Amino acid sequence: MRVRDAVEADAAALGSMTGRPEGVVRDMIHDRSVRVAVTDGAADRDGAGDERESASRSADDGADTPVDAVDGFVAFDVRDGVVHVTNVEGSSDAVRRLFEEPVRFGTREGMPVEAVLPTDGSAGNAAEAVGFAAVGSGPRIDGASTTRYRFDPEESD
Repeated sequence: MRVRDAVEADAAALGSMTGRPEGVVRDMIHDRSVRVAVTDGAADRDGAGDERESASRSADDGADTPVDAVDGFVAFDVRDGVVHVTNVEGSSDAVRRLFEEPVRFGTREGMPVEAVLPTDGSAGNAAEAVGFAAVGSGPRIDGASTTRYRFDPEESD
């Protein structure tokens, strides 16, 4: 598995994971920092070799990312001096690896990282594995309870 920046060609794959229309996902890719975890087979198909590369291809290259090539994604942005994970989806291994992306950014910039995650999912375990701590309950989303998680780079030193 390797992690790279998301590009417009990933919209269909990310849309299938979230149930969102491709246009909404394309907007998310443009408006936030979005990283995708792709399977090793996808790395062979697109010719990329580095674990962490900047996506240099564009949506105009004629090829959408196959839906089964994406193992997960994370979207995050910065508001009021805090890195907010706005969406994370994927296999438990992919989610754990993807949480490293906003943590790395927050650590480099000296900002805490926060996420609101479903209480009944495995994302909380993945977040804790990279240093997040549960800090209380979050809002109900679609009727489901959530937990707030926070990573503070000053406390992890």
